[in-house]
Amino acid sequence: MSTPRTPDVTVTVIVHNDAGRLPRAVESVRRQTHRNLEIVISDDHSTDDTPRVARELAAADPRVRSLRLPENSGGCSAPRNRALEIARAPYLMFLDSDDELPPGAVAALLAAHREREIDFAMGAVRRIRVDTGRRSTWMPHLVAERRTLDGIGDDPRLFFEHLSTSKMYARAFLDRHDLRFPEGIHYEDQLFSAQAYCLAKRFTIVPEPVYHWYIAPYAGSDAASISNQRHLLTNVADRVHVQRLIDTFLVRSGHEALREDKDHKFLKHDFRMYAGDLPYRDEEWLASFADLVGPYLDSLSPGAYARLPRAERVVLQLIRDRRLPEARLAARGLGHSVAPRRLTTDADGRTYWGDRVPDSVGARRELDLTDLELDTRPFFGAQFRHEITELTRGPGACADLTVRTYDPALRLPVGPQRASLVVSPGRRRLSVPFRLSPVRPGVFEGRVRLDPAAARLPLSGFAGVRHPLVHLTCGGQGNRGLLLAPLDFPAFTARVPYHSGAAPHRVTVEPEGHTPGRLQLRWAPAGLTATLRPLATPRVRRAARLVASALR
Repeated sequence: MSTPRTPDVTVTVIVHNDAGRLPRAVESVRRQTHRNLEIVISDDHSTDDTPRVARELAAADPRVRSLRLPENSGGCSAPRNRALEIARAPYLMFLDSDDELPPGAVAALLAAHREREIDFAMGAVRRIRVDTGRRSTWMPHLVAERRTLDGIGDDPRLFFEHLSTSKMYARAFLDRHDLRFPEGIHYEDQLFSAQAYCLAKRFTIVPEPVYHWYIAPYAGSDAASISNQRHLLTNVADRVHVQRLIDTFLVRSGHEALREDKDHKFLKHDFRMYAGDLPYRDEEWLASFADLVGPYLDSLSPGAYARLPRAERVVLQLIRDRRLPEARLAARGLGHSVAPRRLTTDADGRTYWGDRVPDSVGARRELDLTDLELDTRPFFGAQFRHEITELTRGPGACADLTVRTYDPALRLPVGPQRASLVVSPGRRRLSVPFRLSPVRPGVFEGRVRLDPAAARLPLSGFAGVRHPLVHLTCGGQGNRGLLLAPLDFPAFTARVPYHSGAAPHRVTVEPEGHTPGRLQLRWAPAGLTATLRPLATPRVRRAARLVASALR
């Protein structure tokens, strides 16, 4: 009787209560261009139909084996470690049941191992949005070119690429260092990957996609991934806990010199994920959040803070100072050049975020906005803050808005200001003029009616989301800024007729619901247009535009 051929690679597919997607994940491994591999399905004691599906997959292909943990571990580590115990190949990969491997993944990473002696190879991760199908590359600047590094010190930015699933490990490397996934904690990939980076003497990066990571950003809480459960304070505690474990490992392994790089990664990636959600958290949650993260933030390297954009440093410092309502306000502007409501200038002419000069030296350093030159930069780049203070529904999909504009650097001249509300569905701009009247120095207010029926839509219809902007002019220059909506006003939808030749549409007016919380308009074709639109080719749409032009 012949001895079974030893596989070159073992791919472990971990699963828990995911019978529906498990076959897709396993099939993505079965169809790899490199055929000599084994697949270990490691079931974390599922209670749905997963065990039967796993048995059937194993029966259908001799390369597939199935194991089932005797009890649920509640994480990814234990099923990976149990599979590692029975893996027969000299090279190992890991796959989650809701993701896939592109066809050439195993071949690309195995070729890197066979080219030279390395501890692991890693490649590009393609992120795929489940709701939109949009594809993007995870940390593209880190995997843009093929290169071999003699340890993490060659490029500490790689701490940002903390996924264990984007890599193929030499079994000898893992065994030599007794490197296994830490059990009983969440965010285990971050600790495991930090250890792998620091322990590896050499590893290779290939630019080819080696992993398809499916992202469901708005999944229900029962189906959301750990990363998408940021509303849970236990999630915050878990993330801080694993950071402390990484810090301890860096000291014990002689890599303490990398602490600033690792701290920067935490601030720029981990904390930043929570910061964008702060406007949607209540006072009690914010207080508990500050209790959990504050002591850890105080322990991080000053150099890690210095690498961040000023807007992110402001939010961090307001949390550390427990100025929590102000932290919520500052978080609504992250990444969008939104001004604070107020600025304060000290006796030396330094300008600070908020309504007072900070008390401590550290706070003054972090909240100092002087270098942004908010009072002298060109007007098109000036920072304002536009907030809807009152929103009422008018006829149809009309919305009557009270807009308050904060001009903390006093860039606008004294007196009433001309403004426009601008929104562009289907490349057709709708501009609604209104007047902003002074309330007090640096604050203006005005009322405007936004009527989606006044927009000119393409003849073929328009399906999409748009966020109105506020347009200001001063000295012949223009400035556009986003419009912040009340976070909790009830959305409303109306069927809107269009007189420009476009068919009726259903228009929804709503708060954005995430990130800064802009006013959001959502168009969806109604009636016959909704049926025909998917059939319209670019040629048909061009013909429709020509007809519409002739009719005008």
